[in-house]
Amino acid sequence: MKHYLIIGGSNGIGKSLASKLKEHARVTATYFNNQSDLDGDITWHHHDSMNPNFDWMPEELDGLVYCPGSIQLKPFKRFKSEDFVEDYKLNVVGAVESIQAALPSLKKTKNASIVLFSTVAVQNGFNFHSLVSSSKGAIEGLGKALAAELAPTVRVNVIAPSLTQTQLSQNLLNSEQKIEHNAQRHPLKRIGQAEDVANLAELLLTEKGSWITGQVLKIDGGLSTLKI
Repeated sequence: MKHYLIIGGSNGIGKSLASKLKEHARVTATYFNNQSDLDGDITWHHHDSMNPNFDWMPEELDGLVYCPGSIQLKPFKRFKSEDFVEDYKLNVVGAVESIQAALPSLKKTKNASIVLFSTVAVQNGFNFHSLVSSSKGAIEGLGKALAAELAPTVRVNVIAPSLTQTQLSQNLLNSEQKIEHNAQRHPLKRIGQAEDVANLAELLLTEKGSWITGQVLKIDGGLSTLKI
């Protein structure tokens, strides 16, 4: 049976993905501060991306997904340089440390896969997104570099969603008016759901995505490519 590790599996996309994977695979996942609703079919470990400890790492893994992230939107002049350092630590250094810890386990299995997360804002340019676009832009570079370095043993891909209705984006979607406004920005006229993104992540992790590596895949309701 395949064995997948989800860093940040107790909320949002990670939670939805864990629920899908457990139907056909073993799932180990981490939580940070959400312990109230942990699925008993999943093996859980506490994890702080800023102070990681991986002494529980499974011996063999078929896939790793790094979900932690943050969304802070405000004018560039209101950010401090320390904000960029902290955001980079969470989004990029946290992913690097997780991958380095898991890599020996991933290399023990055939056609292992790593999935990372970016944002549609990196390649499109949106107001007030300087912080998140900086760190997620680094994730896209990291993903492509690792895909080249780890081929053919481990595949690496990056998913770049538009605004998705999860706990991470709750401040941006905390009223019906905000939800409708953001839905209308997308050609498909709706906000993405965690399950939409989890479906793509599942494909990239499993044999169905076995010929996909080194890609930044947009899943954004058409926002990045269509003007209607």
